[in-house]
Amino acid sequence: MTTTTTAFRIHTLPDEVLHSARTSGADAFGTPVEHVTADGDEPLRCCLRDARPGEEMILLGYEPPIPSSPYREIGAVLAHAEPCAGPGSLERYPPDWYGRPQVLRAYDHRGWIHAATTDHDGRNPEALIAALLADPGVAQIHSRNRNWGCWMFAITRAE
Repeated sequence: MTTTTTAFRIHTLPDEVLHSARTSGADAFGTPVEHVTADGDEPLRCCLRDARPGEEMILLGYEPPIPSSPYREIGAVLAHAEPCAGPGSLERYPPDWYGRPQVLRAYDHRGWIHAATTDHDGRNPEALIAALLADPGVAQIHSRNRNWGCWMFAITRAE
């Protein structure tokens, strides 16, 4: 792993979204959450690690927060069925996901997809994140699954 001097913050599924889905049995759009058992390696958006075989999860629709724009979308995400400890750190790339190819979708302040959007092979993601955040036109980045397009987490500059 290579570190970078560019400070950033990771944003996972908000606690209120998870609590609501777990207690009501529906996502924010009224769609019932699906309860599934992990085969293993499914990306959990609550704690930013891969699921272990047999872990109980929920599958729900989630709309990552960006300003109102034509690029807003809802996609499926997985989380633990019960509350978990969350990620170990929100100031570094999730350790379990090094080597996982991802798309880093950059957005501008309007919520429009920025031309800096790129994909990476999972090696040294911090350098690519630093390069994207060095562009003043990039307001935030969404890490997305390369094959499925699912939202993994958001990245912003550290305050």
